[in-house]
Amino acid sequence: MSLSTDFAKRMNKERMNKAQRYLFFDRLRNSNPSPKTELKYNNNFELLIAVLLSAQSTDISVNKATSRLFEVAPSPQAMLELGVLGVEDYIKTIGLFHNKAKHIIATCNILIEKNNGCIPEDRVFLENLPGVGRKTANVILNTAFDWPVIAVDTHVFRIANRTGLAPASNVLSVEKQLMKRVPLIFLMYAHHWLILHGRYICKAKLPICTQCIVCDVCQFKYKNI
Repeated sequence: MSLSTDFAKRMNKERMNKAQRYLFFDRLRNSNPSPKTELKYNNNFELLIAVLLSAQSTDISVNKATSRLFEVAPSPQAMLELGVLGVEDYIKTIGLFHNKAKHIIATCNILIEKNNGCIPEDRVFLENLPGVGRKTANVILNTAFDWPVIAVDTHVFRIANRTGLAPASNVLSVEKQLMKRVPLIFLMYAHHWLILHGRYICKAKLPICTQCIVCDVCQFKYKNI
């Protein structure tokens, strides 16, 4: 993700100070003490597949597809038995479904051959699965294994830059900045709060600043108020 003219405008050179960062997350925590992903799943394998499918797709569309898919394939072996074409039939309403189906089958093969079909608590293993990058690995490590890590998606990237929370020009830099700048007591749920805030309040095209509970500590110069 490189700097563009539009991004340069959204990127905030003014950073929140330590007190402002604490207030930012304290208010998000008070409004939603136990945030969680809006993806629906019943086990760690289903979580992995749902997150893999969510790339460039909405959680709503993923949940609609997986509600049927997970009924017949709740495990790597069951998913493998569907084959690529079988998986495609369930996820064809999701963007990039051809490639995602191939990644799912390849991932299931690896899980069965190398880890007895289990999802490992291992960043390197996860990041090397087909269709799984650092963001997806961070979601799994945080949600399934309670690692205090932050998955940087488009919402998190936007908010980190727009608000002055952790401005940086690429996803990895934002993640590293957030890991340093988010107060430790908020790290476990930080990415959930940021994702939900970006999805419903701090939207890409038109942030709802009048309904924002952290508007006064946000450093964005173009507030919609």
